[in-house]
Amino acid sequence: MIKRILVLSFAIFFTHAAFAKELPDFTDLVEKQGAAVVNVSTTQIVRAQQGFQGMPNLPENDPFYEFFKRFAPQVPREQESQSLGSGFIISADGYILTNAHVVDRADKITVRLSDKREFKAKVIGADKRTDVALLKIEATGLPKVVLGNPDLLKVGEWVLAIGSPFGFDSSVTAGIVSAKGRSLPQENFVPFIQTDVAINPGNSGGPLFNMKGEVVGINSQIYSRSGGYMGLSFSIPIDVALDVVNQLRSTGKVTRGRIGVSIQEVTRELADSFGLAKPSGALISGVEKNGPADKAGVKASDVILRFDGKIVAKSADLPRIVAATKPGNKVTVQLWRKGATLEVPLVVGEIQDNAEKLAAKDSKEDQSQSQSVSRLGLTLSELNAEQKAELQIEGGLLVEEVKGAAARSELQRGDVILAIGNIELRSVEQFNEVLKKVEQGRNIALLVRRSDGTVYVPIRLDEKP
Repeated sequence: MIKRILVLSFAIFFTHAAFAKELPDFTDLVEKQGAAVVNVSTTQIVRAQQGFQGMPNLPENDPFYEFFKRFAPQVPREQESQSLGSGFIISADGYILTNAHVVDRADKITVRLSDKREFKAKVIGADKRTDVALLKIEATGLPKVVLGNPDLLKVGEWVLAIGSPFGFDSSVTAGIVSAKGRSLPQENFVPFIQTDVAINPGNSGGPLFNMKGEVVGINSQIYSRSGGYMGLSFSIPIDVALDVVNQLRSTGKVTRGRIGVSIQEVTRELADSFGLAKPSGALISGVEKNGPADKAGVKASDVILRFDGKIVAKSADLPRIVAATKPGNKVTVQLWRKGATLEVPLVVGEIQDNAEKLAAKDSKEDQSQSQSVSRLGLTLSELNAEQKAELQIEGGLLVEEVKGAAARSELQRGDVILAIGNIELRSVEQFNEVLKKVEQGRNIALLVRRSDGTVYVPIRLDEKP
């Protein structure tokens, strides 16, 4: 009995020891890199309307005005609003990286080092699109971080964050890489690193380290329903941030490429309708007139597979690749069109802060001749000359009623169908003729004009509408 207990005890001990070896030790990393992480506090002067607390809105000649002015507590004309964030030193002469939202509209920025020294900082430049800001303090001989390559990160790898959540300086949290190249709503230019590292208000702008002690990202935002950490944190890859920094230091602004297209994800149904072997690339649903893509001959229904030699695995890849391309560069774009690949040369344009969107107007509902498309359960009508001129299109069919197979899709009353795949539509008769050639059970893609944009809607052709 005693022998069995001893054997079991040794087994538990060695199992525990083996498991303990698998857990990372962050102490050396924190000791070497922690001094380069800083606290960033900002002060914003809020201009308040002069008045008195609790005082009703009275004219100055009112007899009670003087009474309230004399006894009611005064409200100052200016009030200070303060916020906290984090940052990290990237050069010994005082250049610091943080988030743009941390220093946005700040009247005063104070950087506090780990040794408690404080410095006034100035903003060299900030880019809201990537949420990156470059600060400068007047100091020399400062500790600085080592920058790494986020492309080498692997999902499941341990990472560590240092920052000032809720003002608690030099707080350390750790976790793993949950995903890479993550796209977020309204964030088209950053392939975020997703982690489960605990990030809270005040961590923004702080560094994300790999196990080598290299900075691979800037902690930027979290997904939360409560306002606090819920297990989903997102960091800006450091290479994306450095590209912004280099432009800010050299020119004070950031330029990005554009080609003037609207895109959407290639679903399995859309891939089937276009004859693609797998759902990949970026489907062009609209081309800006006289834009770079239009001048290069890119058309709606084309699928961009490569841009300047870089693979476009999903639609979210294209804006990032194009934006990172210097405006004015001539690149080669690989397209999928009508069942085959082709390459076209294209000169990249430049994104303007106030770039105009594609002009579009809602189509009118008073149409003349209406016809039923029984196979899809659609009722369509042809646009008249005035309506085409308003929408700046040469063809298209107005959706007046949606039933059957079409009702199971995303089609809506008031949509204008511009094309089936890459076949532009001029009449309801032509629409029906094209449908007759499509086999049962196949998916077709309808190019639809809706409000201020265009989108492809996949529909499966069933036997019954």
